[in-house]
Amino acid sequence: MTLPAQPLSSPTTIELPDGRSLEVEVSGPTDGTPLIFHHGTPGSAYQFRAIRRAAHTRGLRLVTFSRAGYGSSTRRPGRSVVDVVDDVVAVLDYLGTDRCLAAGWSGGGPHALATGARLAEQVAGVLVIAGVAPYDAVDLDFLDGMGQQNIEEFGSALQGEAALRPGLQTEAEQLRDTDAAGVIESLSTLLPDVDRAVVTAEFGEDLVASFTGAFRSGVDGWVDDDLAFTRPWGFALEEIGVPTFIWQGSEDLMVPFAHGQWLARHLPATTARLQQGEGHLSIAVGALDRMLDDLISIRPV
Repeated sequence: MTLPAQPLSSPTTIELPDGRSLEVEVSGPTDGTPLIFHHGTPGSAYQFRAIRRAAHTRGLRLVTFSRAGYGSSTRRPGRSVVDVVDDVVAVLDYLGTDRCLAAGWSGGGPHALATGARLAEQVAGVLVIAGVAPYDAVDLDFLDGMGQQNIEEFGSALQGEAALRPGLQTEAEQLRDTDAAGVIESLSTLLPDVDRAVVTAEFGEDLVASFTGAFRSGVDGWVDDDLAFTRPWGFALEEIGVPTFIWQGSEDLMVPFAHGQWLARHLPATTARLQQGEGHLSIAVGALDRMLDDLISIRPV
């Protein structure tokens, strides 16, 4: 099954109880179990075609949304990771359902974990793909093993928004409306060979489309994600009682392997899939079917 690239205008905007707007995209069988998929940092509601295929084939209804400050979603200044729970509650209400599965890739990982912690009655299970661990973890060097661009980015985040924003604006201009080669050049210190090899054709197009959608209104979402990652998340990992699957690659230069190892040690009810030879992007491309098979194995929800 081949799906065409979706237009960036396809998401719907819903109004939230606090007056903000949230950009939401829904695809797949209307009677399928919703899979709330939290995008990376930066990212948007744009649905990667590989993820859509894998979800739809398994009868899942793929649901994505642009976090506050990304795309056409209203910014929520000062937000913490746990604040995403309010938006997930609104999305489930919009869908007319009270049960779902959750997944998060990269910067989406902590947000998926937040839903597992605070929405145990709604979220049956959580999948974390190359997800970030807490910055304040006592037995983890958060920056160790990251590519130079991420070291500089988080160094700026620790200094505050004024120091962080200019660099992200420069990067956003490089990532918006480019091509696969442009992505590789822009993220040069963050892509091992195994990741560079997958930034071609469809996947490269989808990366660019997600970035372009993310920056439609600027870099507020990216700024707020980075700031949130350097502060307490607002919930305790011990709160998570639902089954959780951690997938991480040993060659990852964006979110180092040690992050996945740390999460595997500290999360309750966790199955760890720590993959040798995989990177930040390649693991999502090559193992997606197995990841979703893990997640749906806990059904019925």
